[in-house]
Amino acid sequence: MKVMMIVARLNIGGVALNVLQTVSTLQKNDSIEVILVHGRVSEHEGDMHYLAENLGVRSVILPALERELSPIHDLKTIWQLYRLMRQHRPDIVHTHTAKAGFVGRWAAFLARIPVRVHTFHGHVFHGYFGPLKTRLFLWMERLSALISSRIITLSEALRTELSEVYSIAPKNKIEVIPLGLDLQSFTRLEEGHFRQQWNLPADAPLIAVVGRLVPIKNHLLFLQAAKLVHDQRPDVRFLIIGDGELRQDIEQQIRAWDFQKVITITGWIQDMTPVYSNVSLVTITSDNEGTPVSLIEAIAAGIPVVSTDVGGVRDLFKENFAAQLVPPNDPEKLAQAWLDTLANPPDMASARTRIFQEYDIQTLADRLIKLYLALGKREESVL
Repeated sequence: MKVMMIVARLNIGGVALNVLQTVSTLQKNDSIEVILVHGRVSEHEGDMHYLAENLGVRSVILPALERELSPIHDLKTIWQLYRLMRQHRPDIVHTHTAKAGFVGRWAAFLARIPVRVHTFHGHVFHGYFGPLKTRLFLWMERLSALISSRIITLSEALRTELSEVYSIAPKNKIEVIPLGLDLQSFTRLEEGHFRQQWNLPADAPLIAVVGRLVPIKNHLLFLQAAKLVHDQRPDVRFLIIGDGELRQDIEQQIRAWDFQKVITITGWIQDMTPVYSNVSLVTITSDNEGTPVSLIEAIAAGIPVVSTDVGGVRDLFKENFAAQLVPPNDPEKLAQAWLDTLANPPDMASARTRIFQEYDIQTLADRLIKLYLALGKREESVL
């Protein structure tokens, strides 16, 4: 079985991490050949090519797979992907992210690839663009769904939202396959010299947010809540781990409050185990999310989490699952949730067990192989 996996770019974030680990795991199966195709990262993004090299994942770089919509450029991209597919003749094309999903599925349709699968890691229909561009993306996804063999979502909530709220596809065409990650490194945590490296007090509680510094992640909410917590707990320190287009704005606000010793921006960190070995709490402040990798990793490391109640976050936190969810854009409730969690940390044992059971990378790979085989047999029966 030959699978062509297409993603817009390998920028630092949950999608690229998941795609690379998935490709690496699938490649261990002798009956599967995977061809990874992706574009280049943009100027303000971190690059995960280092992970591809570490995992032994080789790929085809198609510069035309840029993020922004451009009708003429996108037609050229479809043509280039079509030629690539005719050259490699995959049995399955599996796309990730909105732009790659659109051009990849239509190229596969034109190339007569029998099985066309797309994974929604989240969606861009809320909080990303203005009304006109959002409607354009909606129609692109609805049209692309018509030529898709199956659509995958990472959570039941996202499946319901795509089907019932945005009318992307009927529910019976959408399959839930939870995110899978290699979590083994988070079972062996050592504090190391992380606090010394970043000049953090040895005994200070640390609250961390991990992610791209872009509007949808709403770091302003993180800053506002941090200021409220600092008024009551001046011993607490805050970490912003990541980089992006809003870094200068965030740094300017930190300087305006004279919070340089209270809030630290580390930029991207390749090995997150020292972070999870030292932090007291991991948080999400986003306006929209799919299934946040940072929360899964934190729970696997036994770290309590607090998040805005958006997107697919709630599906992570089932019954008896240690976490606090707060409304979006409410710094007072977010700050109080942080204070409550620091004062009374939850027992994370059962949460860790469930995360390792449900979000393991091998479990994801097995589910994908099962789906690929089923869709392949269905196409053969039609022919």
